[in-house]
Parts: sequence; C-alpha cells; structure tokens
Amino acid sequence: MITPSRYLVGCASLLLASIAMPAEDDQAPTPKVQRLDNERPERVLFVGNSYLYYNDSLHNHVKRIAEEIGPHGPSEYQYKSATISGSRLAHHDIDSLVEPGRLGVEEPFELVVLQAGSRETLTKQNRAEFRAQAAEHAEKIRARGAEVALYMTHAYVEPHAQYDPGMLDKIRQTYVAVGNDLEALVIPVGLAFERAYRERPEFALHETFDGTHPNMLGTYLAACVVYQSVYGQSVIDIEYDYFGEVDKTSAKFLQRIADETVREFFSRDP
Repeated sequence: MITPSRYLVGCASLLLASIAMPAEDDQAPTPKVQRLDNERPERVLFVGNSYLYYNDSLHNHVKRIAEEIGPHGPSEYQYKSATISGSRLAHHDIDSLVEPGRLGVEEPFELVVLQAGSRETLTKQNRAEFRAQAAEHAEKIRARGAEVALYMTHAYVEPHAQYDPGMLDKIRQTYVAVGNDLEALVIPVGLAFERAYRERPEFALHETFDGTHPNMLGTYLAACVVYQSVYGQSVIDIEYDYFGEVDKTSAKFLQRIADETVREFFSRDP
C-alpha cells in the first residue's frame, strides 16, 4: 500500500544536484546524526501543518508519553505546536516562533521539530526549495540555542489522487540527504508507517477519505516514533493509550513498530 526568498532562488540550481535522487538500486541512505546532543529536552516546538494538528495534535501525545516515562517529571515539559493548514516550511515565520516568550515559553526552546509539506519531496525543484528553506530555518533555530530535527512524513495511500508506490523512497532519500547536510536528526515516521503496512496491510493509519492525513492510530504511531527518536528510550509497554481511545492490541503493535523502526534506522539501542 504502499514564497521562497531570494536566498532560495539563488541556491536552487546548486541544490538540485545536491539532492538528486539516487539510482533505484542504490543502498538506502543512512542518517549521520544518530542522537540529539541533548536527549532530555524540556522545551520543544513542533512546526508543520495538518499532519501534526490532526487527532488532538501530535505534540500533546508525545508530551503525554514523556510525562509517563520521563526523563522529567510531568510538570516540567513545555511543548508548543505552530501549524498552518497545507503549509510548506517557507510559510512559517521561524524568527517569531523561536523568540523567547513569543509562544508563552520564557526560556529558549531546546528542540525544534520541522515538518515539511507532503509535496516538498516530489520534484527536483520542490526538493531544492525544501533543503534551502530547512537550512535557513535551521540557522535561525540554532542561533537561539536549539537543536533541529526533521519529521520524515509518511507517503500517500489510496484513494489519494497522487498515490505512488515509490513515494516513500523519495521521502526517505530527501529527508536523510537534507538531515545529513544540515547535521540534523531525522525522525523516521514515514518508515514506521511503511513497516506497519508491510506487516499488516489491512491496518489503517490514514484517514480513509483522503489517503493523506493520519487517523488516530497513525498519530499514535508517529508520537511513539518521535518520542523514542528524541529521548532515546523505548516505547515498548508504555501505558499511554489516549485515555482509552487506542485499543490495547493496536497500541502494543504500534509501540513495537515504532521501536523496531527507530532501532533499525539509527542502528542504535534503543
């Protein structure tokens, strides 16, 4: 089942070559950054679109997992999410978002997770603009003292009009290439979706009406992947189930998928 600033215009021609798609028989790229320097961030900002805000917002679920199993006490986390429907990275005013106090968090964020638009990996021009905008955002984020992570999106599934069985290959190649170039952590959410579908093709992680947005199970899986990628602690056997909204059997399956995906992607334990 399986706009841009002058900076972008000036860099686009060079960047096209830097993230050209490798040949199909090339080995899948491996991430340069295996872990964050700070695996205990308390102040985290998510920046993206509806992929994040569907189903009570991804940041809430990641925060609740962290409140359950650490590394800090439940009252110590300050998570924020800045989302724009249908947005690309270029639509977000990062200068404003990372300014201390602007979003009600007085101290600087320690980690900013960037989620690009779902179409930003599909063409050479889009990939060039994605890389350039991610680089521009990363520079501003790091100037405030935060680390940067890239949220690897999932692929479309049927009935989406642009469903393409090879879409995830483009997503993976692009996110890992950009992450490596920027020395940013890549969070392999899209790979977890693929693993789940490969193991259980009938298991739905997308909304059936559009084949693009995550349903509640998709968001739960994404939250598990984000938590384990960021904090380096396994999500196996966590109790969090969104207040009973995620059935225990599905939760256990998705926890395992997240754990296996993160371990394999980073070649780390966990």
